[in-house]
Order: sequence, then C-alpha cells, then structure tokens
Amino acid sequence: MVKESQAAYRITDLEVTDRPRERLAELGAQALSNAELLAILLRVGVQGENAVQVGQRLLQDLGGLHGLHRASFSQVCSQHGLGAAKAAQIKAAIELGRRLAMQEPEERPAIHSPGDAAELVRYEMGALEQEHLRVILLDTRNRVITVERVYIGSLNASSVRVGELFRAAIQRSAASIIVIHNHPSGDPTPSPEDVALTRSVVQAGKLLDIDVLDHLVIGLNRWVSLKERGLGF
Repeated sequence: MVKESQAAYRITDLEVTDRPRERLAELGAQALSNAELLAILLRVGVQGENAVQVGQRLLQDLGGLHGLHRASFSQVCSQHGLGAAKAAQIKAAIELGRRLAMQEPEERPAIHSPGDAAELVRYEMGALEQEHLRVILLDTRNRVITVERVYIGSLNASSVRVGELFRAAIQRSAASIIVIHNHPSGDPTPSPEDVALTRSVVQAGKLLDIDVLDHLVIGLNRWVSLKERGLGF
C-alpha cells in the first residue's frame, strides 16, 4: 500500500486559483477537468507529482475515463501513487456515476428514439468485457417499465433462446420491447449473427403480439440501431 509521506505533493501546495476543491466550490464541478476531479478524490500526490498530475497520469495510462471505468480494482491499485484506499474511492465514485445515469426519475422515462434507448444503458454496457444482452420493456405509451438482463456470453441466433427475451415482457404485460447488446471490442458494427438474431426475435414478437421496436448494439462511445439500418426488420 502506498503511504502518504510528508514529501508527497498536496493540493494545498498549489496556488489557490489552481486548487481543484476551491475551483469546484467557486465554479461548480462541471468546470473542472477529469484530472482535477480525480485529484479531489486522491487528495495528495507522490514525490514529484501533485494530485492533479497523478490524475493526468492515471487517465493517460489507463486510456481515459472509459479505461479507468473498465480497469479492474487490482489494476487501479497497481498504479504508482495509489493503493487500496484510493482505488476504492475512485471505483466508488465511478459506480455512483453509473447508478445515477441508470436511475429512473419519479416519472418513468419514455423512449422516443434509438438514442433515448441507448442513453439508458450505454454508460454501463460500453464498459463490459463480455457480451451482455438486455431487453427494455415498454408500456403502450413507450414508457420504460424496466430493463431486464437476459443473457451473458457470445450471442448468436442458435445459442440464445428467443423465448427468454419475451418471458419478462409477458409477465409484465409489456406492449413492446427493445433488444440491446454490447460489443466488448468497442466496434458496434452489427455482425451477421446479430442480424440473424434480430430476425428471429422480430418474428417471435409478431407471434406473441409484442412489438420489437429495435435492436441496438453498444460499442465504445458509439452505438448502432439495426432498425435504422434495415437489418433484420
């Protein structure tokens, strides 16, 4: 574990106008850079680097905020200047951000476009290291009932039991669904297997009288709507 010695550079060693905490109080959190926000969590730097510089190095070494999100706890711990306590603080802050992005307001959100659907899940699903398939259940006014986690693993039309995608929709009396899965590679380009799965799901939805509004593929800061591309619909 890294010990905070008197030789470590503290935020208080910076000029007042450069101190992240003071800047946050005066200007708001949105005015701070990613490195400055990390510096507030880190509190102190290491020999030769203040807390902001350590934050900059973390972002560079781990591939930005997305890389920091995807990095394991042990990978964050192993970074110079960190230890279990600081790594835990960073991971906790990221998780709070993820939960806030997923939290539904008192009035359930309505889905009016593929972008609305992607916004519900892209923050979390874009960082997953395995393929996950989820289904957004919608009522007759396209309001979100819930997001069901259905499947983890390599997806294709033969390995996924299409009936499982509709189980929760039938139980919750959903009027329609949106299928979403991620590509851990970061490239959301639909594969032939994705198109075949979409075609099977759309056909099953017609038999069950449950509309399949779309199938989204989530990548790294990008997503693709198969409906918009006319693939499988």
